[in-house]
Amino acid sequence: MPNKILTVALVLLVATIAGCHSPSSDTSDKPRVALIMKSLANEFFSTMENGAKDHQRAHDDQYELLSNGIKDERDLARQAAMVDEMVASGVDAIVIAPADSKALVPALRKAKKKGVVVVNIDNRLDAEVLRQEQIAIPFVGPDNKAGAKKVGEYLATRLSKGDKVAVLEGIRTSFNGQQRQLGFEEAMTEAGIEIVDSQSAEWETVKANTIAASILSEHPEIKAILASNDSMALGALAAVRSAGRSGEVIVVGFDNISAVQQAIREDKILATADQHGDQLAVFGIEAALKMLADPLVESEDIETPVDLITSESLAK
Repeated sequence: MPNKILTVALVLLVATIAGCHSPSSDTSDKPRVALIMKSLANEFFSTMENGAKDHQRAHDDQYELLSNGIKDERDLARQAAMVDEMVASGVDAIVIAPADSKALVPALRKAKKKGVVVVNIDNRLDAEVLRQEQIAIPFVGPDNKAGAKKVGEYLATRLSKGDKVAVLEGIRTSFNGQQRQLGFEEAMTEAGIEIVDSQSAEWETVKANTIAASILSEHPEIKAILASNDSMALGALAAVRSAGRSGEVIVVGFDNISAVQQAIREDKILATADQHGDQLAVFGIEAALKMLADPLVESEDIETPVDLITSESLAK
């Protein structure tokens, strides 16, 4: 009998201890925000993540942050799975830079149906697909077309009417890639400069290097390469150097990563556009927190800054 009493007592003690450390007792009242990015191998997105982490540390009493990104910007299935995983983990909001403007919408629709607040940053989701899925997701980010046009217009001041150039595009199904392409094209058309080749290097440095080398071989007459992000600009710069065309073929980019800033200071790259990657996720997080605080607030798009970066602006 004493053994039975002792056994019962031990069971009750274990249960009490377990209860003291149950998940519910550790649950915070702070909202949990998930930041889902594209490839963290790209400095732009690691900068974005660091900016978000700095913001969370400064506002630790306001929210918890979970951040993650895919290894390959073409791995759409993995990014969609991340959305599902974050919903399953019970996050209150998702701030996402989608790798594709269309493919991620169904996963985000499921998240919204579960009551999760969703904010779209960096790469705008396709408006028609959002209508088809009957959901509204606010976009917080820059006007990519306007930013690319600023870069293109600055490049045009170093070229002459009738000159020929090439473009390195991003992933063609991404809205920001499409908009940057349009901005480059508009600037070149207005300046009377001809785009003789335009190919997608899918945001990647190595692929951009290979494609740019081929373009330089096929079109030795080109005077410049317009890259839709800085990773591709670095690949193009390496191809120009390998072809012995340094100082002859101008390279421009978009994103203002540190390596390109240095290349601009050294007059190796002419210009880029700064969409303030360190603050871009922060803008999205702040919008999500506002929507969580007031469920009746309208989910409106918010345009964020994008600035031309040149050796002159870096010298200030």
